[in-house]
This record gives sequence, C-alpha cells and structure tokens, in this order.
Amino acid sequence: MTEVQLIEGCKREESFAQRLLYDRYVDSMYLLCLRYIPGTADAEEVLSDAFLKCFKNMHQFQYAGEGSMRAWLSRILINECLMFLRRKKQLVISIEERPELPVADTSDTALDKMHASDILDYIRKLPTGYRTVLNLFVFEELGHKEIAALLQISENTSKSQLFKARALLKQKMNGG
Repeated sequence: MTEVQLIEGCKREESFAQRLLYDRYVDSMYLLCLRYIPGTADAEEVLSDAFLKCFKNMHQFQYAGEGSMRAWLSRILINECLMFLRRKKQLVISIEERPELPVADTSDTALDKMHASDILDYIRKLPTGYRTVLNLFVFEELGHKEIAALLQISENTSKSQLFKARALLKQKMNGG
C-alpha cells in the first residue's frame, strides 16, 4: 500500500490503514519521544496520545510528497511531549545568566568512539529545560525565535539554555 493510499484509508477511518500507518512510524516516533520524555512509561503514553490525535485530525492533513506524513506526525508528537512536560510541571527553564559549569573540550576521537545510543542517553539525562531546547534546536532545526514562541520564553533564555545544555553535555561526555 502506498503512502497516499494509506493516508486516504486513515481519512476514511479504516482500522487496517490506521494499523499500517502506526506500524510504519511507531519505532521512529518512539525514539523521537524518548528524546523529550526519558521515562519509557511516560513516553509510551505520550506516543499513544500523539497517534490518537493524528488519527482524529487526519482530515486536516494535506499530503505534500514523500516525508510529509512523517513531518506532520513528528510535529504532533513534539507538541504532545511539550504539553506533557508542562502538565507534569517538568518543563522548567532556568533563567540564570551564566552557567556554573566547567566547559571541557570533547576531542573528536572520544566522540568518534561513542555510539549514538550513548549520546542519546547523555541527552536524556540533561535537565528537562536544557534537553528540550537542545532537541528543538539541534534535531528539529528550529531557531531561537521559534523555540522562544513555542516554550513561551525569551530568545535570550533559549540561547542560554542551549549554551548550558551543550556545556553540560560536554562535561558529562568527558566523564565529569
């Protein structure tokens, strides 16, 4: 079944098409969710909510070529992650001007020896505010203006959170 046929089936609320769409994207969406929500039970709950919202609002989706479904579903999932963190009062943004972190250089050779899963584990262990801004900036490629609007913070706070996230990540990756 092509992606277009799958989407049309979901718009007609066909359970078979919904199951196929879910099976096609669940693994990548779960990994995306884990970048924002480190607890697996919470991540599964948010993932489920995102797919429900996707199916409920499928009539609004406009196919724009290969990858547009993944992008739309990713946006829904990220919004669900942010709403979850707000509901749980875990999305805390520190407004300190300067971090009190030693910034150590990460050598390319040390980074080359790390697996992607190790790096993601370090990211998951960052404080929620740092992790959220880092994910939005690095992986979702949003600018500070967009991040600020999405998180209802100032652009300078977004920049500060990213700086602190990177510094803490470097420190942790160097064994600190």
